[in-house]
Amino acid sequence: MPFTAQDLAAIGLTLRLAALTTLTLLVLCTPLAWWLAHTPSRWRGPVSAVVALPLVLPPTVIGFYLLLTLGPNGPVGRAMQSMGLATLPFTFAGLLVGSVVYSLPFAVQPLQRAFEAVGARPMEAAATLGAGPWDRFFTVGMPLARSGFLSAGVLSFAHTVGEFGVVLMLGGNIPGVTRVVSVQIYDHVEAMEYLQAHWLAGSMVVFSFVVLLLLQWLQPPRPGRGAA
Repeated sequence: MPFTAQDLAAIGLTLRLAALTTLTLLVLCTPLAWWLAHTPSRWRGPVSAVVALPLVLPPTVIGFYLLLTLGPNGPVGRAMQSMGLATLPFTFAGLLVGSVVYSLPFAVQPLQRAFEAVGARPMEAAATLGAGPWDRFFTVGMPLARSGFLSAGVLSFAHTVGEFGVVLMLGGNIPGVTRVVSVQIYDHVEAMEYLQAHWLAGSMVVFSFVVLLLLQWLQPPRPGRGAA
């Protein structure tokens, strides 16, 4: 069998983390992306920059500051302890928080571009027919931006599967709790188990190729494209 029991546990944990991260991001980022696509506020630029930070910051930097913030001496950690709750570092819940932060731009940016592409005219037409703001959003805005939701979901899921620095800093390497596929590959290499590392790493290569191919299929056709 190409995969060990620990490999399968890491794969299962990674898929669970990626699915929950994607779902959380789609719920949280939809209103944020809508606001960024339509607001005239002067805060639009700074908020967009904060959202894009994970694209340029090293994952270990993000993981380090999340560890300080969520740890027992950080503001979130102290607040949780005061309520009788356990702190988040080195737990699956902590990994989920870190994954949401790390993959934030991969959900917000496709959604924002999709909402901008919808434009104001369909929303104005719905308003003239008596549709309220929420009705316009759910019956007009979201259906017209469905390609953005698909892209955001695929990118968020794939990006979470490939995490290493953030999950290692924030979650450590606890079998069955925080040991994801990327960390399992690292462990195999450290132990000079190159065959097992090849199986997992090769699976990641195939998965990444399929994701990129799927994203190509999800892109709306360009005007005039395909004419020979």
